Amino acid sequence: MARTPFELKGKTVFVAGHGGMVGAALMRRLAQEDVELLTVKRSEIDLRDQGAVNGWFAGKRPQVVFLAAAKVGGIAANDTLRGEFLYDNLMIAANVIHAAHVNGAEKLMFLGSSCIYPRLAPQPLREDSMLTGPLEPTNEPYAIAKIAGIKLVEAYRSQFGSDFINVMPTNLYGPGDNYHPEYSHVVAALIRRFHEAKVSGVSNVVVWGTGTPRREFLYVDDLADACIHLMKTYSSSELVNIGTGKDITIAEFARVVAATVGYAGEISFDPSRPDGTPPQIARCQPPCQAGLARKHLARRRNQAGLSGVPEGIEIMKTLRQSAARFVRARPPSPISAAS
Repeated sequence: MARTPFELKGKTVFVAGHGGMVGAALMRRLAQEDVELLTVKRSEIDLRDQGAVNGWFAGKRPQVVFLAAAKVGGIAANDTLRGEFLYDNLMIAANVIHAAHVNGAEKLMFLGSSCIYPRLAPQPLREDSMLTGPLEPTNEPYAIAKIAGIKLVEAYRSQFGSDFINVMPTNLYGPGDNYHPEYSHVVAALIRRFHEAKVSGVSNVVVWGTGTPRREFLYVDDLADACIHLMKTYSSSELVNIGTGKDITIAEFARVVAATVGYAGEISFDPSRPDGTPPQIARCQPPCQAGLARKHLARRRNQAGLSGVPEGIEIMKTLRQSAARFVRARPPSPISAAS
């Protein structure tokens, strides 16, 4: 088992899922490191294809792997595409983790999701609460695939001494998010709805659910900071949560997004639509906290401007950046695996 600190300098680093929101953030952050970046497009290698993945790893032999590739989406996508979410994510995790082991990767990081925790897990979420209760039904297939990936990392670490680690990000937003009208995550969905309502002059925007669930949000570039830090300094079988430790109701957050994009109309809620998981706030241990760059920690402590908003005026800034990117790019194609 490798010791920490782990030196990234001079290493070949493969970011699986470099075209997705998380993978792209990792690429931006890794550009600041003295590493040789490796990527592969989905049109070149299907990560669900074991033979193709093994062949690519045998030829490239990356020394470091960030496994951020996944088929992702919001409540509707998870509940509708259940077979795809389970199969695709199981295969991606199994193929990449096994190929990294077989081809001698020095270190691997697998990125999980907060949905791996029980639906009614005590708050804040502790890493050891995984598999202690029933999952949220709407995203159970995705959660099971992520849990399988986490357990595979643990098993390879235990049996083979592989220096593989697991991290669990909270709800993310930022550049590269998916703005599909039905299958996007909550932040992207709200940005799109409020922007389109503003442009078309709609007087009322309906938000799914009751608006009462509380959610924790993390800017994706902050996640990338934490991941690089943990890759360098953390080596253990224990899962590590990555989050802010602060939350906000969907209703409050909707008002923040509306203000950010300049929508001045009414906001109502549709209780016939699912709320998704109950409140889930990640307990962040010192390894995670230390990974977030000092400037990001400082801005969270300041919390200037907005009562109840986890990141104060800074969340307005990052939401404004995300909205601007959406307006420039317009909605991407429907949901697909990040690659």
